Amino acid sequence: MTDPVPIRTRDREAILRSLRAGVVPSRGLQHVQVGRADEINALISDLDAIERGSSTIRFVIGEYGSGKTFFLHLVRSIALEKGLVTAHGDLTPDRRLHSTGGQARSLYAELMRNLATRTKPDGGALSSIVERFITGALKDAKEQDRPVEQAIGDKLEALSELVGGYDFAQVIAAYWRGHDTGNETLKSDAVRWLRAEFSTKTDAKNALGVRSIIDDANVYDHFKLMALFVRLAGYEGLMLCFDEMVNLYKLANTRARNTNYEQILRILNDTLQGSAVGLGFIMCGTPEFLSDPRRGLYSYQALETRLQENRFAGEGRIDLSGPVIRLASLTPEDLYVLLDKLRNVFASGDPEQHLVSDGALKAFMEHCSTRIGEAYFRTPRSTIREFVNLLSVIEQNSDTDWRELLGRVELKEDVDPSSGLPLDEDDDELASFQL
Repeated sequence: MTDPVPIRTRDREAILRSLRAGVVPSRGLQHVQVGRADEINALISDLDAIERGSSTIRFVIGEYGSGKTFFLHLVRSIALEKGLVTAHGDLTPDRRLHSTGGQARSLYAELMRNLATRTKPDGGALSSIVERFITGALKDAKEQDRPVEQAIGDKLEALSELVGGYDFAQVIAAYWRGHDTGNETLKSDAVRWLRAEFSTKTDAKNALGVRSIIDDANVYDHFKLMALFVRLAGYEGLMLCFDEMVNLYKLANTRARNTNYEQILRILNDTLQGSAVGLGFIMCGTPEFLSDPRRGLYSYQALETRLQENRFAGEGRIDLSGPVIRLASLTPEDLYVLLDKLRNVFASGDPEQHLVSDGALKAFMEHCSTRIGEAYFRTPRSTIREFVNLLSVIEQNSDTDWRELLGRVELKEDVDPSSGLPLDEDDDELASFQL
């Protein structure tokens, strides 16, 4: 029997606050992780490939409530621990992979705001990444006894081979000049350019002397530039995580939808052919987003042929070598383990402080099964929320017996008993919590 692992107060509070608010916890995920060992190992192999300079892409497909967002957060935390830089963003009507009205630039800006490293896991790491690059260049210049500008230019020479690389290198050089002269405005303008916050080329030229900006037409090119730059700065690579890909499926305009699918095809071809360096993509969506023949990825024939899954898999056999990973529903056994972990979070990792017994977990699950049938573990957000609420009351009212409260558990508002799907299909936050 292993010794209990204490849970830090900060992690405990973050997990419980998130669950009460109906969102996936941003920290402490290891304390509530259950199952998904094969899928996680597959993504870890992708992270190892990115470290070696390869490129990868995965489409994580699952029903509403099957655990996509939680899976995404977990992979991000593993990537950070392995020394990669990560960025995540949700696709919305105003944020897409391709557009002509600023939506693609908006997505890029969101990703750059969420850029994270191991020391800055909550985002906002762009400036520190540039500073790390500058520090490395200063060290090289000192060791080789040459001007800093020359050292920076030599390190950035690899960028000039990529589309937009020359101006990207010029912006980094401008940041160094601002750093060297104490010109905070110049440094700020350089970061603004890297975050795609310049809307006109004229403004960028006046501020930094460059002739281009990051706009809708070159977003993917700058993904590749940023991936190479973070490696030059000393990181292992860049992992980009996109959630709510179903918003592309929901686009009513066929042309807009197809141009986004063309962009996905370009990314898919580049990553599978190794044209990008140290860059990985994870795209999360529903089965309809993938396989709907009229509006899903399969409606675009070139994508359908590349994303077709192994027909020999199924019936208990898995194949996780392809780009598509399907997340299965939570099993009753996994849900029991999850409830046990939540009970342990309340106790800060001390089994002596558990608020309820094992019998209470079983009784709670039986109650849920009686109320809504098997949907309680296929889309368990209501189950999780009510269990957290139950423990919260017991924690604050020590003389309360859980048996008295069990009949008050409400599970009616999140699940349609006939289909087992969440009533509000657009709200995938807490539904995505289960792993």
